[in-house]
Amino acid sequence: MLNDTIFHAERELYLTLLELSQQYPSAYEWLTRLPTWLNDIKDKANYAHAPAYQASVARLPSLTVNHVDLNSDTLTIEASLNESQRKQTTALLKQLMPWRKGPFQIGDDESGIKIDTEWHSDWKWQRVAPHLSRLDGRRVLDVGGGSGYHGWRMAGAGADTVIVIDPSCLFYHQFMAIRHFVGAADAHTHAHETGRYRTHYIPVPLEALPEHSQLFDTVFSMGVLYHRQSPFEHLQQLKGQLIKGGELVLETLVIEGDANTVLVPHDRYAQMNNVYFLPSVAALIGWLEKAGFSDVRCVDVAVTSIEEQRKTEWMTYHSLADFLDPNDATKTIEGYPAPMRATLIAKK
Repeated sequence: MLNDTIFHAERELYLTLLELSQQYPSAYEWLTRLPTWLNDIKDKANYAHAPAYQASVARLPSLTVNHVDLNSDTLTIEASLNESQRKQTTALLKQLMPWRKGPFQIGDDESGIKIDTEWHSDWKWQRVAPHLSRLDGRRVLDVGGGSGYHGWRMAGAGADTVIVIDPSCLFYHQFMAIRHFVGAADAHTHAHETGRYRTHYIPVPLEALPEHSQLFDTVFSMGVLYHRQSPFEHLQQLKGQLIKGGELVLETLVIEGDANTVLVPHDRYAQMNNVYFLPSVAALIGWLEKAGFSDVRCVDVAVTSIEEQRKTEWMTYHSLADFLDPNDATKTIEGYPAPMRATLIAKK
């Protein structure tokens, strides 16, 4: 028997935007574009694997879920699985590989399914979370949110509404697979919205959103800026989604240097061919101030380790260890400084 997880999640998103548009007219434009956004991600002409991904989500079994913990480092869905359900669920989730952002667990420690993702996304959250303004009651946008791991953590931290955006067809269906088991565990409990989901996913890039929506109290852009050919345009687009006084959380690759230091990789960086600009922290602060942000501060700088990003059973392709100089781990295979990430927080 097939489930209706995707239909129900998309209906909840529609109702959330509908309610938001009654209070904030700029949300109406989101509502009018939503059918196209959701149809495009399922169109085989756009994404050859879309029907297979949909089928994998639709065939996930219904489980008796005892508890969902959105605040644990491993996003945990405590559920009872018999051996048949465990095998079926594992096989279907593996059809949605590679799993890059997580980790997740479905079931108990001994007989459950641990989705050990390429990234320890929980480590990033541990670095970022202590520096955030409280998310309680806030509307949050997570740009380039991958499988949605951080979006779930934002909901766990008390956000009123979380919208994850990412144009990946695979990541969208990974989110829906986790949504299937999370069910209504993230639902509102206050009277006027009882039962309404708080965590949603729109499969589009930032530039597809209506400009200057000014709908969100907090906007996250983590691991996106260095993929943009025009970083200032990206910063302006992020700014346009924030309310006045809203908070931007920006995490990106950086290099050592002064306010004038920016690395532009000639070809590839750590084998990625879509990396354009790696500024120093000082340069990035200047970019944010030039884009009109205030109270800019760097709250964390961390070199990415091969323990944080690595090959696993759930992501079997090359990972960071393959992209570093085998004789000098402080350099990429191309000879550039090894990946180092900074998190900056700023106000609109």
